[in-house]
Amino acid sequence: MHHFGHIAPEVRKRLFHREPAEFTADSPAPLLSAALGATLYSPAIRPRLADDILKQAARGVVSMVLCLEDSIDDADVPAGEDNVVRQLTELAARPGAQVPLLFVRVRTPEQIPDLVRRLGPAAALLSGFVLPKFTAERGLPFLEALAAAEAGTGRRLFAMPVLESPELLYRETRVQTLEGIFRAVDKYRDRVLALRLGVTDFCSSYGLRRGPDMTAYDVQVVASVIADVVNMLGRADGTGFTVTGPVWEYFRVQERMFKPQLRQSPFLEGRAADLRARLIEHAMDGLLREISLDQANGLLGKTCIHPSHVLPVHALSVVSHEEYSDAQDILRPERGGGGVLRSAYTNKMNEVKPHRAWAERTLLRAEAFGVANEDIGFVELLAAGLAD
Repeated sequence: MHHFGHIAPEVRKRLFHREPAEFTADSPAPLLSAALGATLYSPAIRPRLADDILKQAARGVVSMVLCLEDSIDDADVPAGEDNVVRQLTELAARPGAQVPLLFVRVRTPEQIPDLVRRLGPAAALLSGFVLPKFTAERGLPFLEALAAAEAGTGRRLFAMPVLESPELLYRETRVQTLEGIFRAVDKYRDRVLALRLGVTDFCSSYGLRRGPDMTAYDVQVVASVIADVVNMLGRADGTGFTVTGPVWEYFRVQERMFKPQLRQSPFLEGRAADLRARLIEHAMDGLLREISLDQANGLLGKTCIHPSHVLPVHALSVVSHEEYSDAQDILRPERGGGGVLRSAYTNKMNEVKPHRAWAERTLLRAEAFGVANEDIGFVELLAAGLAD
């Protein structure tokens, strides 16, 4: 699979200076972690789950979570487990089926080995499990169960812990909780693909819900948690993990209080004005702003609950030609001693040592999402994806 693989080759050639790399579920973990992109959640009880997975993969989704936790009623958990086993078994029997990276969001550690056992050979479709309300105390049994299931199948299985517990939110317990989480995930570092932020749960602790005109960063109590999670768990010194962006809850807005957040100037050519109107109508202007703020704050990828959110996440994850040029210049072997150089675009300073970690992350993102041609921006990438 590869990002933008659903777009025609001749269109990709026009869009990309360097196309996204191909990868599989067996690719190196750093590439998979960077390539998760918009991880689409789906309730595990959907009756045509196998068909849904294939349909979304054909539309550009590369990672999905089949959810047995908050997205379904407590009483539906047994039926959801049965459905996951039945649908994945059916999917495994389809010759040549192209599936995305698949994860199951469980409620208890015991579900992990039980589902793997019940799936039998169809467990080969799984890339891992999403672990809810993760703290050191609650999380370690999940990680131990994952390691045991992996040993039983002989197949690599990844964990994606969700950071969403009140202990993490409350100031008086936050640092201690983050320290415990770090110890737990560091012990199982090879199995932790990414850490996911459960911002909806954070808001619920205070009876809050951000509107479509607001991002997670406008809710200060939430923004402070994101900052501390990145500070302690997302460092670029080799100790950190990929941290993914929070879910965007909206996909259509009936009425808005504030002005749209998309400037008109990037949308002035051709049919782009119509595209801007569609994005605003479906609350995508807020989503685009939040994705940009995610990236500025050290997050990569995003939890998504609606297929319409996938393309914006991926379009804004593509590395611009300017970013790519700067990253390459900074990482040239002859720059190993440091120093300062003017950007090839002659609009900024590139300081080799301080910008090295940024450049390395940028080139990894370029491998996963590609590099846009010089005259291509997110508007063209969005338009091409929507036109396909």
